[in-house]
Amino acid sequence: MSDSIWTGFLTVLKVLYSICIISLSFYGFNSLVLTTLYLLSNRRRKRRTKLDQNDPWPEITIQLPIYNESYIVDRLLNAMVEQDYPKECLQIQVLDDSTDDTTEKVSRLVDEYQAEGINIQLIHRTDRIGYKAGALANGMSQASGEYLAIFDADFVPPRQWLRRVMTEFTDPEVGCMQTRWGHLNSNYNLLTRAETLMLDGHFIVEQGARYGSNLFMGFNGSGGIWRKKCIEDAGGWQSDTLTEDLDLSYRAQLKGWRIKYLSEVVVPGELPAQIEAFKSQQFRWAKGSIQTFRKLSKTVITADLPLRVRLAALMHLSMYAPFPFAIMILLLTLPIALYASSFIRYFPFSILASLGPPLMYAVSRTNHLPRIRDRLMLLPLISILGIGISLNTGAAVVAGLFTKGGVFNRTPKFNLRGRKDTWVKEKYLLPNNPVVYGELLMGFYALYSVYILWSTATGRGVAMGVILYAIGFLFVAGMSFVQSWQQYRRLRTSSSEGNTAVTG
Repeated sequence: MSDSIWTGFLTVLKVLYSICIISLSFYGFNSLVLTTLYLLSNRRRKRRTKLDQNDPWPEITIQLPIYNESYIVDRLLNAMVEQDYPKECLQIQVLDDSTDDTTEKVSRLVDEYQAEGINIQLIHRTDRIGYKAGALANGMSQASGEYLAIFDADFVPPRQWLRRVMTEFTDPEVGCMQTRWGHLNSNYNLLTRAETLMLDGHFIVEQGARYGSNLFMGFNGSGGIWRKKCIEDAGGWQSDTLTEDLDLSYRAQLKGWRIKYLSEVVVPGELPAQIEAFKSQQFRWAKGSIQTFRKLSKTVITADLPLRVRLAALMHLSMYAPFPFAIMILLLTLPIALYASSFIRYFPFSILASLGPPLMYAVSRTNHLPRIRDRLMLLPLISILGIGISLNTGAAVVAGLFTKGGVFNRTPKFNLRGRKDTWVKEKYLLPNNPVVYGELLMGFYALYSVYILWSTATGRGVAMGVILYAIGFLFVAGMSFVQSWQQYRRLRTSSSEGNTAVTG
């Protein structure tokens, strides 16, 4: 290879590496900014007007989009019919796209509740056109309420939730009210403990900062109430992205509507305990967020809004963009360290930016993790998990850049409360996605990079960071294989017991 070609090749590697480092630093710095805004806005309490208890209560339609949820649908419906809200002002829609025995179970429950005088309907579709967005749009066309409360199947709102939220839905400019997600099974296993802190970081710091600083924020798809007029004005539910909630909330805010966030009102939901279910969920969220970015970024850039609002909105919509950059950094670190080692020293500012996410999680105090010591102890696990799913999530980002919509793969739930409950059941289990072999490959490449880098004086410092990549990828891949073995062993035992019962 001639010197000019080799020089050109190294230049390309340096440029790519620079872009990746700067981009990751930029998003890390964004976490630092949001944490600062949260801490500042937490001192400034917004004045709130509340509905007088003597005023007439508005009519509300509760929408429950479900798809194959036989383990938890009875829990869901029971929580809805027990809401402390005037029955004459309440309509419940079960928007069922199921293809299994969930529909039969729901039908029986709906008949029982109707016999008790509850205004509840089963709306069953067999085509799943538009997936969740299609189900919500179909239900809205038959909704009698001027407000629409939305809950995914895995949520269990407390009895006072609806009345508590509606007392603050007084401002005519507010089109949506979002409440904070809690967790029914935060201590179930290592994965759910990590998910607890990850979601708390989002709902406490990120959402708190955006709301407190008058920035655009997203509806999270569940645990919120929409004004029907707002949905209609924003263009309705649309299925050209996999995050119909984020898409609608941004279209509404671009129309001038506001979203109000009640951090102190909590609606608990079930966290996925299977790593494949978690990766599937993250894939959908990442792909949908980037699709929404691609769809609305031009409108955001040209909107008549303050520059800080537009920049924060673009960062929010592209929040999953760092994952492909993280993959590129791993692939580029070895050749850069070997052939352009001095180049790595030019980016000390990335160290400061990397403090953003840990600080954000450290201040995310909730009743699930009230002690800072517990949150700090989970930070290494969150880092490892984030790295380990980066190949899966990075692929979702790339897919979102080039495709619209897609199949809405639901996250299976198994009615997990305590550690004695099991997610290893015959229905809804997800097999290992082939991406697990890519995670293994990336883990071994990271180990090889550490082995090579450790033998050079300039590479040892870099090798310490690459070790985290190796641990992350091998941890996530290993969890997939371990849980797959648990499935196999549990189901084989169940099958053996069934055969014994028949022959006996």
